[in-house]
Amino acid sequence: MHRYNHFVAVFLSVALHALLIVFAGNFLGRFISKPEAPKAEEEVVFLEVTPASPQKTLSTPPDPSPGPAPDPTPVSRIQAPQKTAVALPAVDRQPAFMDAPPAPTAQEWALAANYTLKNSKRYRYTWGQQVRSMMGRAIEGPDQGIVRFRIEIAPDGTLARLETLWTTSQVAENLARKAIENMPPLPPTPTGKTLIFEKTISFQPFDSDGPPLYKNDCLPDPPAFRNPFMWDGKSPQVRTVPVPSEKPDPAALEECLKQLPEDSIEAEGAHDKRQLEQWGSSKLGR
Repeated sequence: MHRYNHFVAVFLSVALHALLIVFAGNFLGRFISKPEAPKAEEEVVFLEVTPASPQKTLSTPPDPSPGPAPDPTPVSRIQAPQKTAVALPAVDRQPAFMDAPPAPTAQEWALAANYTLKNSKRYRYTWGQQVRSMMGRAIEGPDQGIVRFRIEIAPDGTLARLETLWTTSQVAENLARKAIENMPPLPPTPTGKTLIFEKTISFQPFDSDGPPLYKNDCLPDPPAFRNPFMWDGKSPQVRTVPVPSEKPDPAALEECLKQLPEDSIEAEGAHDKRQLEQWGSSKLGR
């Protein structure tokens, strides 16, 4: 019983203290609470913008202060030197020229008349040299040029037909035709048949028809190239087989090589030049 009374007394003491603390907090909060901030009042401001008044001009201009007296001597301006073109002395440049080659000799014509290989190759070259020798000097200028003919020569050596295929100079063509008309009598053709060929005559101061090479004349001509994949799109597609080149008879080849003339250095150089012009590349520089 004593313990129960003691517990009740402690509980009541704690409760009373708690009530006192709560009451004291509420009482002090009323006096210590912060005052409310005043509410901001809204103000309306009107602005009136007026243009600035123009400045008043003076009725009389101000009296200028006397300045220093001007120098009576005028100042001369320094002029830049004018560029004058220096006249170079005129140089009289002589146009380039090339004299006509000598006419073929009777011995050269005799050798050409007996050479039957490659469509009478030596006869055709000698004929071109004869024409060029009768055209005179080629001078640099508008009259220079080249002309290409198709020629037919009868078995007795007389001219049967002359046709101009193209030309770059009318003067060169006229000179060549005049030379052909006035050519001396020529020997008969090597084969005894009509000789048909095409020939280019150069009438220029920097180009001449060099002698041909004869060392390969005994070999057969390679077969003409035909594209094996060519097709017109209509006919049955058939792939053509290239024709192999013919092999010459060893005995006939040995006999043919005996009649070949000896090639000159000029012939080798002319052959290399023709190959370079035909197969050379301007992009590769060679």
